[in-house]
Amino acid sequence: MKRDERRQQIIDLLVENGVVDLEELALRFDVSKMTIHRDLDELEAAGLLRKVRGGATIEAGMQFESDFRLRERQGGQGKEHMAEQALTLVEPGMTVMVNDGSMAAVLGKLLPAKKPLTVITNNAAIMEALKFENGIDLIALGGEYSAKYNGYFGVLAEQNLISLRADIAFLSSPAVSGTQVFHMDADVVRVKKAMLSAAVKKCLLVNHTRFDRVALHVLADLEDFDWVITDQVPESAIEENLSNAGIQLTIARSPEAT
Repeated sequence: MKRDERRQQIIDLLVENGVVDLEELALRFDVSKMTIHRDLDELEAAGLLRKVRGGATIEAGMQFESDFRLRERQGGQGKEHMAEQALTLVEPGMTVMVNDGSMAAVLGKLLPAKKPLTVITNNAAIMEALKFENGIDLIALGGEYSAKYNGYFGVLAEQNLISLRADIAFLSSPAVSGTQVFHMDADVVRVKKAMLSAAVKKCLLVNHTRFDRVALHVLADLEDFDWVITDQVPESAIEENLSNAGIQLTIARSPEAT
């Protein structure tokens, strides 16, 4: 098996399982552990995974988030349910702001169902999906492109947001702990904060597995959002603690389950 094919299969295993074991990979591909180490080192250098003791993972860490291309392949059904729930908050004629991220990209592709709309985004996947859509006035935020997040960030994006206002902003996050929302990248945090400041109403979209996690930077408090939407009920202790703090979660379910 060629090196690139082996590395692609390692990525596929990570998308499926979240983690891989070094010894199991060596046995699976019939190569040395040193060869697998080199594979993981190069994939880590490309920002596709983070090495951990005895293997690697694409699960978010204090300072790590996996590449957009991997995240968009994970949790498809949960993302669809959250996007459908979020879409109920949108009315024709609104100005809607949507941030970066694979969850947000799913919502962006559904927005034409509520047109006419003005959509403001730094998410390249949403720009691509909506650029030819009649009834959508698309405002694409400029800035420095990040392949890791498939979006635009930096001073230009932040300055653009200062002069814009939206009826509602949809933000996503890789980590929520207690009543605080976190992100590992400072550039991403600044753009998300600018979106929060530019919107009348705010909605947080967060996968249930991202609760009880922290990242390097505090983004916001859950009280800053009018709605918090997740795909499943998190652990009972987490839900109880949020309820005690006055934070109500909206659990997105399939239409068949309602």
